[in-house]
Amino acid sequence: MTSLHTTRVRRRRLGVAAAAAGLIATLLTAGPAAATPDPGDTPATSSGVSVSQKAEATAAIKSGEIPGVDEIVHSDNITHLANVPKDALKGTNSDLVFQGKYAFSGNYDGFRIFDISNPKRPRTVAQVLCPGSQNDISVSGDLLFLSTDSSRSDNSCASTTQPATEKTSWEGMKVFDISDKRNPKYVAAVETACGSHTHTIIPERKNIYVYVSSYSPNETFPDCQPPHDGISVIKVPRSAPEEARIVNFPVLFPDGGNPGAPANPGVSKTTGCHDITVLPSKDLAAGACMGDGLLFSIEDPENPKIIDRVQDNVNFAFWHSATFNQGADKVVFTDELGGGGAATCNDEVGPKRGADGIYDIIGRGDHRKLVFRSYFKIDRPQADTEVCVAHNGSIIPVKGRDLMVQAWYQGGVSVWDFTNSSKPKEIAFFERGPVSTEAVTTAGPWSAYYYNGYIYSNDIAKGFDVLRLDDRRTDPAKKVRMQELNVQTQPDYFDR
Repeated sequence: MTSLHTTRVRRRRLGVAAAAAGLIATLLTAGPAAATPDPGDTPATSSGVSVSQKAEATAAIKSGEIPGVDEIVHSDNITHLANVPKDALKGTNSDLVFQGKYAFSGNYDGFRIFDISNPKRPRTVAQVLCPGSQNDISVSGDLLFLSTDSSRSDNSCASTTQPATEKTSWEGMKVFDISDKRNPKYVAAVETACGSHTHTIIPERKNIYVYVSSYSPNETFPDCQPPHDGISVIKVPRSAPEEARIVNFPVLFPDGGNPGAPANPGVSKTTGCHDITVLPSKDLAAGACMGDGLLFSIEDPENPKIIDRVQDNVNFAFWHSATFNQGADKVVFTDELGGGGAATCNDEVGPKRGADGIYDIIGRGDHRKLVFRSYFKIDRPQADTEVCVAHNGSIIPVKGRDLMVQAWYQGGVSVWDFTNSSKPKEIAFFERGPVSTEAVTTAGPWSAYYYNGYIYSNDIAKGFDVLRLDDRRTDPAKKVRMQELNVQTQPDYFDR
């Protein structure tokens, strides 16, 4: 029986950080000159708290209700194998992707490549300095894709911040050649309207399609004008990535999308999409688009077609990301309440906001509908100084079960079961205590993904973590081996 120390009994120390050995950082500049990261490329990391909030956090630690500052706790079925702190790239850690024995870690200052052939001792292969938040990352074959969603002076890795009100400013997609993992080469760039907050690739034999998600247009921004009601579609020839170009900008919200406040108080107005997950084996995609959730067909990747659209104007503030189950009859949407900068895992916010929304997909073809079933949110208490909200996760591939591992910022890593859409439950967890009891601090896992038998987590502040999950419910997944994993390009794990 697995013991989950999820309430006040978590006083005993259940884990110790393991230092990864043999780190030799190779700092590469992927542009004509070295660049110094600008403060404007990283989000605000902390804000003050009241005397009472500080006192409450201190008391919760003392009573054992929450772990101590930076203390590691986890369920008995989780083992913490390794932690690799930040090195040359000091910015915010963001997303993760995988290829063979390598993990690629996005960072607001660039990206880092790890050799994970021994998960207990990840080794740094390269660190590429290329500032431009948030550096969302994907790989396919010899190509790596990087999103720039901060206004830059040009498209090089030596760029500096520049106001979006200036016509010469640049935001968009960068493409690298990673055939030599120790020496990635910057080969192409494509400017996109409103930049690229995230992106999703659809890999084909000759071409790679890139769906670029961005939002928040402004009449004062020459390259980001309202209405911004769609996504940019980029076509990248594998044999000539320098010829990458935009081939379409499909309108996803012809009616303008969710109007937000005042019609729907507390809900984000839809002015684009935050993130899209595709399931190429089923020609399906799910879009998390600020105030709306989408289901659409990608049978023609250059011309995606909307199948269904849903809103939750009671409990969802910002539709952030999406995950299909393996059977493609469910979608988990996440709500990034507070924009990833607020403490939302507490009694005041409650169990239905800043959570996951589980939707069943009912019907066939173009008549399929998204039907809400339930919410899932971690019930382990978090201090009011801990930024905590539903964030990026992936399926754990087990036939007959719907299992997911997910990042919750300072709520840590959660493994949960949504086989019964109406009764999701947590089955494992890993987390650190507050980074601080003095201020509300952005930290904790940005992404937590299952790859070839292990959970890999990119902690915003603490670096790269490796976890092993040993549980009869998840152990069959250890037999599933992937050569490449971009979580937002969701694979069919059992029909390859």
